[in-house]
Amino acid sequence: MTEKLYENDSLLRDCQATVRSCEKKEDHYEVILDKTVIFPEGGGQLSDRGWLDDVPVYHASEDGAEVRHWTRTPVEPGKTVAVKLDWPVRLDRMQQHCGEHILSYAFWKTCGANNVGFHMNEDSVFIDLDREIDEETAQKAEWMANGCIWANEPITLHYVDSTELGKFPLRKKNEKLRGTVRLVDIHNGDICTCCGTHPPYTGMVGAIQIIRFVRHKGGSRVEFLCGNRALREMHKRNRILEDTSNLLSVKAEEVLPAVEKLHQEILELRAQVREKTQELIRLQLPEQLDQAPVLKNGTKLLVLTLEGSAADGKSAMKLASAQPGVLAAVFTKDGDRLLYQFALGEGAEGDCKACCAKANELFAGRGGGRPQSAQGGGTAGPDWEEKVKELVEEISK
Repeated sequence: MTEKLYENDSLLRDCQATVRSCEKKEDHYEVILDKTVIFPEGGGQLSDRGWLDDVPVYHASEDGAEVRHWTRTPVEPGKTVAVKLDWPVRLDRMQQHCGEHILSYAFWKTCGANNVGFHMNEDSVFIDLDREIDEETAQKAEWMANGCIWANEPITLHYVDSTELGKFPLRKKNEKLRGTVRLVDIHNGDICTCCGTHPPYTGMVGAIQIIRFVRHKGGSRVEFLCGNRALREMHKRNRILEDTSNLLSVKAEEVLPAVEKLHQEILELRAQVREKTQELIRLQLPEQLDQAPVLKNGTKLLVLTLEGSAADGKSAMKLASAQPGVLAAVFTKDGDRLLYQFALGEGAEGDCKACCAKANELFAGRGGGRPQSAQGGGTAGPDWEEKVKELVEEISK
């Protein structure tokens, strides 16, 4: 078995170890040592990273009582190596995981919400709660969690038999546990079974910042950041806020009303542009109808192309399809997207679904519908107008 030095000393950064084996896998090697400071992925916590001498360990996994260190190059069995931890990575993992314990406890104490899920990735951390929360509830828990950090409470470990778990005020109980169980005990706070690495004091977590929360499976999913991640996110958001306030020539606290005003002005301008576009289409319709190609079945193919939003395209289609005896085809360029719609006017014959399928092929798009009407969207490349002409020719055959 591998002696797991990280279990009792999360601040230990290196050790000397003997290589017991090195197995070749498909795209990597897995090295087993007699002891290690590198924590393997488990309990929702990402694995540490580090080095065996100068060989990088990019991942570690647990295999029963052994820890497997994943490398890209082999390490000689029997050799004594210096096992070194990538400390910034370890600190980040500890901050996020310990922060999860502290925040989960805060929600449990402030509103009775239970943590029923924990997810950590390289960017964010999430907990799933069994009840819905609101802004006030989230802030209350966040303040309590940070109060625990500012108090710099000690964190201790207990190894107890599973039959003795009833003696502890556990936040989460697991009746399936057997044998010796590891407890992480935050003074005046959370106590929970856990296999992860935690700092000796809550102050090392730095800070806890809730980013957002959403409804999730009858409860809430809370995204948050701790320590260095929270600080980086604060810097990023503050920079965005400052840049936006400078762009709008307002104070930071006035950005939201300024943006709301700007948004309303944009909506009004879009409405005016849409109205003018529809007016222009109405004026051009008689000439376009005269020039529209006539299909073999006597239906006219009325094609409109414009730049705007999906709403602009729908308004244009309403005008075009109101013309009797036409197969209306409207192409709307919206940024790098091309939206296309097909519909039959009164008395017209044709297969709009087939037209849409041909458009999907030309514009690498997706869409469908019925013979009477269909719509889809694809990529508006620099030659989109030429492709529209190509489609018109193919439909006209």
